Amino acid sequence: PPIQGTELRITAQNRAPSLGTLQTPVWFGLHDGTFDFLDVGSPSSPEFERLAEDGNVEPLGGLFSASSAGTVSGVIASPGGPLAPGATATVRLRVDPSASTNRYFSWASMVIPSNDAFVATDAPMETELFDAGGSFVGAGFTFPAARIYDAGTEVNDEIPANTAAFGQATPDTGTTEVANIAAHPGFLAPGMGGILDDMNFAGADFANVAGYETLRFDFGAAAISAPSATGSTAVRLGSGASAAVDVRVANLSSAAPAVP
Repeated sequence: PPIQGTELRITAQNRAPSLGTLQTPVWFGLHDGTFDFLDVGSPSSPEFERLAEDGNVEPLGGLFSASSAGTVSGVIASPGGPLAPGATATVRLRVDPSASTNRYFSWASMVIPSNDAFVATDAPMETELFDAGGSFVGAGFTFPAARIYDAGTEVNDEIPANTAAFGQATPDTGTTEVANIAAHPGFLAPGMGGILDDMNFAGADFANVAGYETLRFDFGAAAISAPSATGSTAVRLGSGASAAVDVRVANLSSAAPAVP
């Protein structure tokens, strides 16, 4: 990456309560406002289905790369992978704020445990990081439980063998559903043998817990200036003598000149 530019900081925090839902590593991409990977009320793409059912970000990343809408993308994850309730993870990137392909921020993460619940950007220009002039305008935001969606690709049976992070051993093992992306109805009620009957997720009833939140994002940007690089050396040789000179450099603005 270039020495000069802007360091962009992106922080994600799981705001779910204790014993609540976890979030799979968050996929994100910076783009020009044209990368629209989902629409509420429409079917999920095959690439997004893999994220919503299994937390697999690679197909969506490939879709982003093929779109030519941007070149900067990545994953925000804690050292253990998923973000547990209260956990925070940060990535830092060097970007060109004047490039239109770095203007908008899109993201997606699976809510676990679940069959195909997720939270994500549902409009490509929803989050602006830099304005048309390259000035940083990014503002933090929190996703409430009302914006947890159902991908419409897998039946919400909450059977452990079919449900990610609840006992599913291999991906894509649930019962196929053919429906549109819609607001998630919530987990099965306690006593029905589903997620909420597991003591590890006693606080995960997002549909009925007042003030339930999922992910919080915060952004920061700082200019990066090129460091000044200086150096000198002096070698004095007596008659008939020779010397080897070891030259080490760092942070030069161009390649070091060859020494004859």
